This record gives sequence, structure tokens and C-alpha cells, in this order.
Amino acid sequence: MGVIVRRKRAGVVLALMTASGAALAGGIVNAASAQTPGLARQAVMAAPTDLVGWATQGGGTTGGGNVPATNVSSASALTTALSSSSAAVIRVSGTISCSGMLKVTSNKTVLGNAGATLAGCGLNVTKASNVIIRNLTFRDWDDDGINVQYSTRVWLDHNTLSNGHDGAIDIKRSSDYVTVSWNRVFNHDKTMLLGHSDGNAAEDVGHLRVTYHHNFFDGTNQRHPRVRFGNPVHVYNNFYRSVGSGGGYGVASTEGAGVLVEGNYFENTADPFHRGEASSDPGNLVARNNHFVNSGAGDAGGSVASIPYSYTLDTPSNVKSIVTASAGAGKISV
Repeated sequence: MGVIVRRKRAGVVLALMTASGAALAGGIVNAASAQTPGLARQAVMAAPTDLVGWATQGGGTTGGGNVPATNVSSASALTTALSSSSAAVIRVSGTISCSGMLKVTSNKTVLGNAGATLAGCGLNVTKASNVIIRNLTFRDWDDDGINVQYSTRVWLDHNTLSNGHDGAIDIKRSSDYVTVSWNRVFNHDKTMLLGHSDGNAAEDVGHLRVTYHHNFFDGTNQRHPRVRFGNPVHVYNNFYRSVGSGGGYGVASTEGAGVLVEGNYFENTADPFHRGEASSDPGNLVARNNHFVNSGAGDAGGSVASIPYSYTLDTPSNVKSIVTASAGAGKISV
């Protein structure tokens, strides 16, 4: 079984080991492209931001790039900046009270300054590509916290989300090449949906490839994530603390999806992962190297496609301390 591992610290690639492989029934072989130029492009693109996972694919994700930042502190200014047809780096300050969903267009980086909060509204990444959203606090939204639909190459990183109406981070409708990393969600029910509905196969099969890593699911109830159709979906090094106490669960794979649940830390979580959910048919789920404390064993089966990118897997028993120390808004310098 071959694994490509590339560890980055402060934007420097420290180690690179290459191998190749293919999916196996009941398991998965991590494999990345053997094309050296492709790997080189990913390393250069990821280095400034420590981006890992599916958002490195399909040309990579750079957001607004190095354009001068636009500073906003009101709902009207934020709405205008997000809807611009030009590439933009948008720096959010203070608490912005708003409602509904603010549309985010292509080639945008949205960065929260210290304490930046969206209260009452969410961000809607729709029919867009190359979007980065980092270091924001979302609370009390009246629709979704972050919604991604008909969009590709999106990175959602180091955000904190709580007490919203519907999904915290929902990804659907043929979206692809997305990484969801180092976010904290608490005081919330429906956390992360992947795939709009059971009847949306025509749009979604062959898409919905998402990486979820180093997220902190803190007492939330369900959908961490709930997956339809996407294959492979990679769920690794996340910390689940007291998840599903309201009758929910950790990860669900449905409707033919392929989900690799790897190196996570489950604490006080009776149902860490399973196949099928409600009226949705079972998908495939491969579980390996997970750490369980006072938690159930989970339900796994089937096979999952190969992971095409390089990544470093933290020791599962260390994931709790790593994630609690670093996940959520306010933990990075922007």
C-alpha cells in the first residue's frame, strides 16, 4: 500500500515520499499523480497557505491572489465587495449584522480580521470558482452559514460557526474540488451536508469531491458530513466531541458515495459513522486508523476510490490536542 506524504510547515515542504496504488474492496490506497510537474505546481500553489486536499486539484485554489485588500465593516460594503466581477481580497472587521445569504463571486479571498463576525446571515458561493473564506465567525444565520453550489475550487478554513438555522457548511449541486479545514462548529444541529438530495444524481455523480480535515465538531448533532454521491470524499484528522447526543451521528455515506474516514478522534460519540441515512440508500465507507474514546465502533463497508493528492496524517491519538488548540477563527494570522 503506497502513500504520498508531504508535510508543510510555514509554507515549506519538508518531506515527499512517492508511491502509487489503486482502490481495493474494503480499503483504499492513497495515490497521487505520478506526473512530477503536476505535483510541483501543487506544492508551489499550496505553500503560501498550507492548503491541502481536493481544493489543490483542478488547477488549485488561490482566491483573490495578491491584489490589494479591500477593507469592509458594514453589510453594504461587504455585499458590494463580494459581488465584484474582479479578483479581490476582502478583509472583514468588527461585527456585521445582516440577513439572508450574501453572494460570493469568483476569484475572492474573504479574510476576517481579529474578532470579525457575521451575525444573522451567511455566505453563498454559487456558480463561482476559486474562492477562499478564512478566519470568520458566523452565528445566528437564518439560512446556511456557508453554502457552496455549482462551484469549484473552494477552500473554507479556520472559521467558527454556531447557533444557525440550517446547515453550517453545505456543499451541493455539482460542486467540486473543495477543502473544509480547521473549522469549529458548536451549539448547532445540522453541521455539514454534502449533496443536495437523493434525486440529484444527474448533477452530482462524478462531482462533490471534498476533503474535511482537522475540523472540531464540538457537541453538534448530525452531518459531519452527511454524504451523497461524492467519491472519494476524504474525512481525516477531525475531532468529534460528544457528537450526536440529540440522536444524531458523526459521518454518513449514502447514495453510492465513497467516504474514507481516516485518523479521526471520536470521544463520547455513540454513532461515529455509518452507511445509509433516513431514506437515503447506503454508500461505501472505509474506516481506518481512527481513535475511539467512550464511543461506538461504527459501520463500514465497500470500497472507495483513490485519493489523488498528498497529505500528512497526524497520529490519531494526538488529534484532540492538535485540533482543540488550532481549529476555529482567531487561531491564524491573516
